[in-house]
Amino acid sequence: MRSASPWNIRRVAVLTLLPGLLGAQLPEGAGRKETERLCSGCHELARSVSLRQNRDGWKATINKMLGLGAKGTEQEVSAALDYLSAHYPAQALPPLNVNTAKAIDLEARLSLRRSEAAAVIEYRARHGSFKSIEDLKSVPGINAEKIESKKNVLVF
Repeated sequence: MRSASPWNIRRVAVLTLLPGLLGAQLPEGAGRKETERLCSGCHELARSVSLRQNRDGWKATINKMLGLGAKGTEQEVSAALDYLSAHYPAQALPPLNVNTAKAIDLEARLSLRRSEAAAVIEYRARHGSFKSIEDLKSVPGINAEKIESKKNVLVF
């Protein structure tokens, strides 16, 4: 009989511990399991809860995800909405400095797609700091209307 290799032992340990580690990212509460299941199917949990929104905002986000293919029963969706609204409520956020913001912050605060946030960072790296909203709106591939609608949270 062969002994288990160190690689197999590590793999079993990681696979055994991983569900607990993922669950540890979210606080305990009713709806946590439903939220984990619904939100971790397409992206990491940290991305799911990086937004801080009121109930209507969370409802819109969940509906968007369902429209993109997320699957859940009406009860699961309701439980996730209650959970997210209770544990990740809207809060006053500091202005977003587009010259120092990370991609995830651009996505969350400006409702940009991942590719749009990457385009902003690449443009910033090549052309230097943005000086105005007009500079930001000139990034190729960016929806200028989205930027305009969020101008009240931007600083340069």
